[in-house]
Amino acid sequence: MGSDFRALFPSARIGVVVACDIDNGGVSEGKARLERAGAKALEGLGQTPLADHPDLACWRRAYKVFGAPKGHRSSVEALVRRVASGKGIPTINPLVDLYNALSLEFLFPAGGEDLDAVVGDVRLVLAAGGESFVPLGADESDPPRQGEVIYRDDEGVLCRCWNWREARRTCLSPSTKRALLVMENLDPGRDDAFGAALLALAEGVERLGGRGEIHLLDGEENAFLLPSR
Repeated sequence: MGSDFRALFPSARIGVVVACDIDNGGVSEGKARLERAGAKALEGLGQTPLADHPDLACWRRAYKVFGAPKGHRSSVEALVRRVASGKGIPTINPLVDLYNALSLEFLFPAGGEDLDAVVGDVRLVLAAGGESFVPLGADESDPPRQGEVIYRDDEGVLCRCWNWREARRTCLSPSTKRALLVMENLDPGRDDAFGAALLALAEGVERLGGRGEIHLLDGEENAFLLPSR
């Protein structure tokens, strides 16, 4: 993580599972697990408005710190909102279904990138503004604002507004064999739950026939040092 990011968010924990030898084209645990995870998330929220729940409100505050555009919310809040509206979470592929389910179960944002589409190392930094970024599901560039928290590699942005929207270029697909799975925590008081969530993510990778290695970045590191092909 770059020093510019760390100055704004000194207590942020970034958990990484480097996954290799995955079968992401097989049968997903999918719909049933996502439904259970959604029910667990809603049960945990109870009658608390989403914007006021501490596990979601911390991300709203973080987004204000770096000046996220209006209406841009953390990925975990987006998932919970979709479940609360009755829409449910669609199944995508085994890896995406896995991290979406765990995001709902533990209420941490989570995402993933196809390592074979990543160019160079992955960094979590503040955007200069105007970096190349084509969102998943779109055809046109939607570059970040100056000062926005982004994940990026040597070619461009991998995820805008920290965990709001993934890039099309490095999205996880059924052909993905190697992946970088990321989970994020802003509350040091939830470190035990965060560790359990990362362990569950690595175990999920193993159920897909792969190998998952956990790393925790909570210091001054400025990049995820990725394994060679």
